[in-house]
Amino acid sequence: MLLVLVLGWAGLQVARFLLPPLLPRITGTLGLSPGGIGLALTGFGLVYAVVQYPSGTYSDVLSRATLLVPGFLVLLASTVVITFAVAPWAFVAGLVVFGIGKGLFASPSRALVSDLFEDRRGRALGVYSAGTDIGALAASGLAVATLAVGVGWRVAFVPVVLTLALVGLLFVVWNREPYELRRVELSPRETAGRIAATRDQRELVAVYALFYFVVGGLTNFFPTLLVEAGFSEAAAGGSFALLFAVGLVAKPTAGELSDRFSRLVVGSVALALAAAGLALVLLAPSLPTVAVGTILVAAGYKTQFPIADAVVMEAAPEGSVGADIGAARAVFLGASALGPGVVGVVAELSSFEAAFWLLVVGFLLSAAVLARQYRR
Repeated sequence: MLLVLVLGWAGLQVARFLLPPLLPRITGTLGLSPGGIGLALTGFGLVYAVVQYPSGTYSDVLSRATLLVPGFLVLLASTVVITFAVAPWAFVAGLVVFGIGKGLFASPSRALVSDLFEDRRGRALGVYSAGTDIGALAASGLAVATLAVGVGWRVAFVPVVLTLALVGLLFVVWNREPYELRRVELSPRETAGRIAATRDQRELVAVYALFYFVVGGLTNFFPTLLVEAGFSEAAAGGSFALLFAVGLVAKPTAGELSDRFSRLVVGSVALALAAAGLALVLLAPSLPTVAVGTILVAAGYKTQFPIADAVVMEAAPEGSVGADIGAARAVFLGASALGPGVVGVVAELSSFEAAFWLLVVGFLLSAAVLARQYRR
């Protein structure tokens, strides 16, 4: 089941990370303006964030499978629409519906991993979240091959459709949970009260919201930062891919370490490492130094994803894991959506270098709060 969930998460992330490198081809084919595609991506992100809480809550009351099977179906259907869209409105609709499918999958799948691996939750969540990096690297390879061969951009999405169909079928065959359909009452005020019940919990939500904000700005503009610093587009693209390559190792390793030692200690040390790595990138005089800094950044920030999920889930009472992780992720992803906007504005008013020094400060603040919590 862990393999199915990792492959499912990786498959949908391939579709997500195929968009940036193929956008010029897509907009040219469909006649979408930069503003139009920007609004479509914003709609995707907002829908994805909003669906987190209800999907997690429903999976608590009904079953994980009751949400995951529709999630697979919506992801599959929306990817087919994106692949074969011949009009701008169809592509935008497919992208927004894809956000719904991703939201239906994200929180229930994490909650199911938590259910299956209570004693090794950090390690299992690290393996699961490495699906993001698998998907991003696969998307990079598909995009490069598509552009090099000269076939249409739609061809790159065909393997994604086939993968989601196969993995969804495997989930249905191997699933042992019942499927339940009945009315479920949402209690957002009660859930918010749980995830922010104590001072420590409120600080953790704020810390990881800040972390997601920083990552939103970092991942969207990291190649642009390097190009603005005088490095080639190829070097910038390679450095961006390096972030995800390191994540394949960093996430499971960090999850394992956080099971053995304090999650607060592992998290604070890793965030300090990310800040040091990003500072090194900003001060780097050469490409080898950028590579070292990029590895440190990735090793530091990639560790936070399984730790953040585990911290929220461990604080949740039995029967509310899905609701709490869904609500927390809605906050985190909402903050992440603000990151690119703030970085873009600061870069326009000053420079990308100034914007990324702001992100270094964000990493350091997050590390300081986690370290203070551990000492307290």
